[in-house]
Amino acid sequence: MSKTLAEFSEKFRVPDLTILKLDYWTWSVRPVHSTIGAGVLSLNRFCTNFGAITPDEAAELATMTREIERRLTVAFTPDKYNYIMLMMVDVHLHFHVIPRYSQPREFGGVTWKDSGWPALPALGEGAAFQQDAVLTAIRDVLRKA
Repeated sequence: MSKTLAEFSEKFRVPDLTILKLDYWTWSVRPVHSTIGAGVLSLNRFCTNFGAITPDEAAELATMTREIERRLTVAFTPDKYNYIMLMMVDVHLHFHVIPRYSQPREFGGVTWKDSGWPALPALGEGAAFQQDAVLTAIRDVLRKA
């Protein structure tokens, strides 16, 4: 694993918060949670350009996004799904998967409100929802969905 990929994995707590890992892609809980079920979808090999993915990685990306949306629908019934790829700070190829909600959801003793709805997601909000117990509960619900 490259140093940059290792740093990415550590920053986003991928080993601890993995929901689903396939051959080429891993979906994990986003450590700073802005909406319930927010995640990170990352390529399993180091890559800095979306155009550099292989045909097999592209095919599995489609499979993974279908599974992400299926599980999120079962667990939290989002109204929409946003996939955001910026890679300005963390250059490794990844998407922030942000389920969107028109109405608040209750989970883990927390009322989750999508404060950006119906416009851009408020990614920086939710710092109060970094507690391990809540993050692992979200991970576990999505693993079983």
